[in-house]
Amino acid sequence: MSARIDLNADLGEGFGPWRMGDDAALLDIVTSANVACGFHAGDPDIMVETAAVAKARGVAIGAHPGFHDLRGFGRLRIQESPQRIERDIAYQIGALQACAALAGARVTHVKAHGALANLSNEDDAVADALARAVAGVDRDLVLMVMPGLPAERAGERAGLRLMREVYADRGYSGDGTLMPRSMPGAVIHDAGGAADRVVRMVSEGAVFTADNRRIPVAIDTVCVHGDNPAALTMARAVRTELEAAGFILKPFAEP
Repeated sequence: MSARIDLNADLGEGFGPWRMGDDAALLDIVTSANVACGFHAGDPDIMVETAAVAKARGVAIGAHPGFHDLRGFGRLRIQESPQRIERDIAYQIGALQACAALAGARVTHVKAHGALANLSNEDDAVADALARAVAGVDRDLVLMVMPGLPAERAGERAGLRLMREVYADRGYSGDGTLMPRSMPGAVIHDAGGAADRVVRMVSEGAVFTADNRRIPVAIDTVCVHGDNPAALTMARAVRTELEAAGFILKPFAEP
C-alpha cells in the first residue's frame, strides 16, 4: 500500500458568466485540478483564473480535453477520425498551456473528459490518438487514465508517464469501465459510503464492480467530480477518510 495518494477534480467547467460548482472551495481540498479547455466547457478567462488559484494553493494543473460539444457538456459521442481527435486534443492542451502561462503556472498532466474518455477506454484507435496528442505536445506531461483499459495501454505504448485513476462517486461495470450515467447506481451520492469505498480501493489496490467483482489495479489518484451537487461534501469526506487511514495527499505530478 502506497502512503501517498493524489486527489483530483474536474474544474473550470463553466462558460462565460455561467459557472459550475464551487471551484475555489474544491481547490482547498484536492491536490490536482483537471481544467476544461474550451471544447466541452471553459473559456480563456476561466482557464487563467483557475490556473492562478490552483498555483496559489499548490494544486497541480491538468488539461481536460473533450469533444467539441458545449451543448452536451462533452457527453455526446462524436464520430471523428483518429487524426482529428489527436489534433483537437493537442489544440486544447496548447490552449490551457498558454492560459496557465499567463497565470505564471504550467500544465503537468492531461485527462480526457466525458465521451472522449469513455471512447478511449473502448477503442484502441481513439486511445492511441489521445496518447499521440499528449506525447506530441510534451512528453513530460503525465497522462491520467483508468487502469486496465485501452487508454492505459496506449499511454504505455507511447512511452508516457501514467497516473492511474479511480472514481469516488461513480459505479463500475464488470469490465472495469464506468457504468453509464443512466443506470441506477452509476452516480454515488452518499459521501460517507463513497469515502469508505475509496479507502478500501486504495488500500487493496482494486476496484469493486456493480456485479460484485474485485478487479486488481494500480491506483495513483482518486477523482471527485466537480459538477456533482454534493462535490464539496464528497471531496471533504474522501480526503478526511484517506488521511485518517494514513495516506498523505500530494499531487502525483508536482506543480
